[in-house]
Amino acid sequence: MTNLEFTPLVFAISTAAGCLGALTGLGGGVVVTPALTLLLGVDIRYAIGASLVSVIATSSGAAAAFVREGYSNIRIGMFLEVATTLGALLGAFLATRTPTSILAVIFGVVLLHSAWMSSRGRPRDVAGQTPDALAERFKLNGAYPAEHGLEHYRVVRVKTGLGLMFGAGTLSGLLGIGSGALKVIAMDQAMRIPFKVSTTTSNFMIGVTAAASAGIYLSRGYIEPALTMPVMLGVLAGSLIGARQLVSARVGVLRWIFAGVVAVMAVEMIVSGLRGSG
Repeated sequence: MTNLEFTPLVFAISTAAGCLGALTGLGGGVVVTPALTLLLGVDIRYAIGASLVSVIATSSGAAAAFVREGYSNIRIGMFLEVATTLGALLGAFLATRTPTSILAVIFGVVLLHSAWMSSRGRPRDVAGQTPDALAERFKLNGAYPAEHGLEHYRVVRVKTGLGLMFGAGTLSGLLGIGSGALKVIAMDQAMRIPFKVSTTTSNFMIGVTAAASAGIYLSRGYIEPALTMPVMLGVLAGSLIGARQLVSARVGVLRWIFAGVVAVMAVEMIVSGLRGSG
């Protein structure tokens, strides 16, 4: 395959990945890395390097639009990012001391369960629910644009959310994966943050985590400009398209898309883990 054929193909795949990443809050890397390695035969290390840059592009493109529209909760994003970063540091420390193949299988099973839970939705918030002290103290409650004007929401179980974010960061550092799926699940299922706010805030957060990892890959020479440029431009274009679609998208449809992508991720993780332990 010549560069003239390879580059447009990479751009097209990356555009689809960016749109999907913006809609689900998972980042374009969920699709970019397996697509580059399985379909185009790109070395996994260079695929991850390009993927990390694409995640930053997704976060920059989609998050800017979501912040402008009033969907992302920046306070929640920065607050939870502290726990994710600490978890990532622990994961990086344990990475050389833990058999990641077993963890990959466990993580895949957890993701399968999470996909099933997400597809079912969650119970309606009970009126008059007791406010969370931490949410009140750090002013995490907010509002987002809905069909009938601004819809206010209260954040609950902040400590549980922090714990899940720490776990997401640890798994990210251990397995070298993005933790967008667990971030969305933690905010939606545990903290009872509306799904559109959860996905948009996740888009805002993943760029911070990816930036640190991308620096490491850059220093090791795993970011190839000829590959990274079409990936980044494609994902950026796709993320802007996805950001526009999310505003009018139905939450039920978004949940099913999210659950489907997470289920595919889970199967990939389990197969990868079984091959590694085999």
